[in-house]
Amino acid sequence: MAQSKNLTDDVRLMHMLVDDADSLSMNRFKALDLRFESKPDNSPVTEADTAVEESIRRTLAKARPRDAVHGEEMADTGESPRRWVIDPIDGTANYLRGVPVWATLIALQVEGEVVASVVSAPALNRRWWASLGGGAHTGRTLMNSSEIRVSRVEELENASLSYSDIASWVSAARGQGFVDLMRQCWRTRAYGDFWSYMLLAEGAVDIACEPELELYDMAALDIIVREAGGRFTSVEGAPGVHGPGALATNGALHDTVMEILGSA
Repeated sequence: MAQSKNLTDDVRLMHMLVDDADSLSMNRFKALDLRFESKPDNSPVTEADTAVEESIRRTLAKARPRDAVHGEEMADTGESPRRWVIDPIDGTANYLRGVPVWATLIALQVEGEVVASVVSAPALNRRWWASLGGGAHTGRTLMNSSEIRVSRVEELENASLSYSDIASWVSAARGQGFVDLMRQCWRTRAYGDFWSYMLLAEGAVDIACEPELELYDMAALDIIVREAGGRFTSVEGAPGVHGPGALATNGALHDTVMEILGSA
């Protein structure tokens, strides 16, 4: 499917948005006076999370005033078939501790389908993006990038699995299935958060999954995985970003993983 001019313009805008976001977040990364507080669910939010989301929303209000916006830190705005989904800093706990694995996630939904996204991890000096029919890419700019593809691994005994933590699987009453999956895979690593899914899209790992995620956690990851040739579903196998969790694979392993997790 050919990428439309409007979608190309949206991708360019996404890069402008994360350029500004990267500058704001890197300016406060490892700052000794970084301010943060706990949200009602006990997850942390820093001044950088808020500043990044505010900056993205200000630019969108000027550049796409008719579009709706859904973000992690602020109330939804607008009513439109086009909705921007923002996670200002995915991996805030890492950000707080000085671990460089965190990123700004921005996605665009049209009629509920994610059609474009960007994931920017400035402390890793990495960026990924995709658009419907336009493929998945990595690089620092649109003009300096390379296309990415998922792996061709077909057997679990040769597969690499990435996840965030085991406790969430236990809390979701899927602990045994997840442990069974770990035991059958060749290699397991907790790269965590967005990075698990970007490594999958690049073909470096073959399975990435989490039992409980929000829309802003998943939206930007979904289309990058799909345009790289993989599958992105809920743990139960429903396509899209409706959750409650996410299962991403290279496609060849998807049904097998769902069966082991007790989802099939």
